[in-house]
Amino acid sequence: MKEKPTDDTGDAYRVVIDAIVTQKLAPSQKVSENIISDMFGFSRAISRNLIERLIAKQFLVSISPRVTQVAPLTLLEIKQNFMLRKMLLPEIMSLAAAKTDFEAVQEVNKNIQKLLPVIDDDSALRFLQHNKRLNMLLCEKAGYPLMMDWVNQLEDTAMRIYWLYVKTNKSFPYSADQQTATYDVIKTEEPTRIRAMIHDMISQTEERIMTTVFSHPQFYTQDLKI
Repeated sequence: MKEKPTDDTGDAYRVVIDAIVTQKLAPSQKVSENIISDMFGFSRAISRNLIERLIAKQFLVSISPRVTQVAPLTLLEIKQNFMLRKMLLPEIMSLAAAKTDFEAVQEVNKNIQKLLPVIDDDSALRFLQHNKRLNMLLCEKAGYPLMMDWVNQLEDTAMRIYWLYVKTNKSFPYSADQQTATYDVIKTEEPTRIRAMIHDMISQTEERIMTTVFSHPQFYTQDLKI
């Protein structure tokens, strides 16, 4: 079924990213201007622009001049994403702590809790979108636009990874209590404590994701599909 056409390339980009997250465009699936246009109702010009942009952001990969595919989702991609997020997020959140809008953060967190338990693909996607928004709020006051671009890309990839967990477990890899404890530490504005807390939380999340992957036979393939 085609999505509602849009002339806004920003909206169109988000639509395709969400399709990659939910595996409507599955890992390693072939894509082209025609496929994007037919699937989402975009113009050929917008579809061409999206493919170029998604290749640059590494959500699509060019295999040859004639073949483009959705970027693979493998154990290596998961490990690399968590490694980079453990390097970046603790530092960025410690820099942003003093200026973070915690009222906005708490509001997003309330919206996240309302979506539990996850009952269908739509609620799962909205859950992940809210979680990404929450993480971006915790980072955006750091004052480094280039770092925010990196965080945005890493968080979109994290959505692909978390999709496997949410669909399998109907929950998220960390609890509301863990989130509250994290906010309390960030509010202290103590960089060392913040960095340690964020690093520990990401590490625990990685462990839960990996346990889920290794515990379910449907993931015993090169590309992790659900």
